[in-house]
Amino acid sequence: MDAAREQQQQTRVNDGEPDLQRNASSTNRWRFPKLIHYKWWLRVILYILFLLVGQTAATLLGRLYYDKGGNSKWMATFVQSAGFPILLPLLFFFSSSIKSENISTASSFTTKPKLSTLLLLYAAFGLLLVGDNMMYSYGLLYLPVSTYSLLCATQLAFNAFFSYFLNSQKFTSFILNSLVLLTISASLLAVNADSENTTGISRGKYVIGFLCTLGASATYSLYLSLLQLSFEKVIKRETFSVVLEMQIYPSFVATCGCVVGLFASGEWKGLSKEMKEFEEGRVSYLMTLIWTAVTWQISSVGLLGLIFEVSSLFSNVISTLALPIIPIFAVIFFHDKMQGVKVIAMLLAIWGFVSYIYQHYLDDSKSEANKSKSNQVSGAAIEI
Repeated sequence: MDAAREQQQQTRVNDGEPDLQRNASSTNRWRFPKLIHYKWWLRVILYILFLLVGQTAATLLGRLYYDKGGNSKWMATFVQSAGFPILLPLLFFFSSSIKSENISTASSFTTKPKLSTLLLLYAAFGLLLVGDNMMYSYGLLYLPVSTYSLLCATQLAFNAFFSYFLNSQKFTSFILNSLVLLTISASLLAVNADSENTTGISRGKYVIGFLCTLGASATYSLYLSLLQLSFEKVIKRETFSVVLEMQIYPSFVATCGCVVGLFASGEWKGLSKEMKEFEEGRVSYLMTLIWTAVTWQISSVGLLGLIFEVSSLFSNVISTLALPIIPIFAVIFFHDKMQGVKVIAMLLAIWGFVSYIYQHYLDDSKSEANKSKSNQVSGAAIEI
C-alpha cells in the first residue's frame, strides 16, 4: 500500500511538471514584452524631445537670422535641408546592420521597388520640400514668430483632410472638433492683422506671410501623407534605414534646388554684404546658419523616428506640441506682443491639439485591446 501511494504521488509530481514549465514559460513570455514595451516608450520619448527641441530652436534661429540683418529667402530655405549630411553616419550604420541580418537569415522576400521609381519619388519629394521650405521662409520673414507658430498648427487640420483621402483615416467627432477649433484660431489671427502689424511690415506683406504659412502647413501635411502612402504602396517596408533614405535623398534634391534658386535669383551676390552687415558679426552669422541647419536635422531625426515607431499622423501631432512653447520664447527673446486675441487663438489651438491627440489615444487603446484579445485567443489555442 505504501509503495502504491508513493508511486501515485510521484506520478502527480511528474504530471505537474509540464504545468510548472508552462507557467514559467508564460511568465517569461509576459516579462519580455513588458521590457520591450518600456524600451519602445524610451525611444518614443527621445524622438519627441528631438522633434520639439529641434523645431523650437530652428524656428527661433530662423527668426534671429532675419532680425539681425539677414534678408535672403533662398538662404533661409537652403539651411532647412542642407544639414542632411549629419544623417549619413546613421544611414551607413543601419544599412550595414540590416545587410548583415539579411545575409545571416536569408529571409528577405519583400520585392524592392525599381530604382527609377525610387529616383522619381526622391525627386518629387525634394521639389515638394523646396516649395514648402520657401513658403515657410516667407512666413517667418513677414510674420511675428508667435503668429507664425500658431498658424503652423493648422497643419493638423490639413493632415486630417489629406489622411482621409490618401490614408483612409476616418473623421470622428473629436477630429471634427479639432478642425473647427484650428480654423477659428487661424481666422482670429487673420482678423487681428491690423493690430498685429507693429513691426513696420506692410499689410500686403503680412497677408503674403499669412498665406504662405498656411500654404506651407498644407504642403507639409500633404508631404507626410504621401510619405506614408509611399511606404504602404511602393516601398512596402518601413525599416529605419528606409526612413532615413526618404529624408536624406529628398533633402539632397531640395538642397540642389535651393542652390539653383539662390544663383538664379541673384541673391548670392548680396551674401557677402549681408555677412558684413550682420549685427552680431560674421562669426555669429555663420553660426546662426550652421546651427539652424543642424537643429532642423535634429528635428527631422525625431520626426523620422516617430514615423518609424508610431505613424506619420502621430509625428505631425507631436510637431504641433511646440505650439505653446515657441510663442513663449518669442515673447522673451523677440518681444512679440501677446494680445488678447492671440492668447485666445493659442488656447483654441491647444484645445484643438488636445482633442486631436485624445482621438489618437482612443484609437491606440482600441488597437491594444484588439491585440491583447487576439493574443489571449492564440494563447488559449496553444494550451489546448
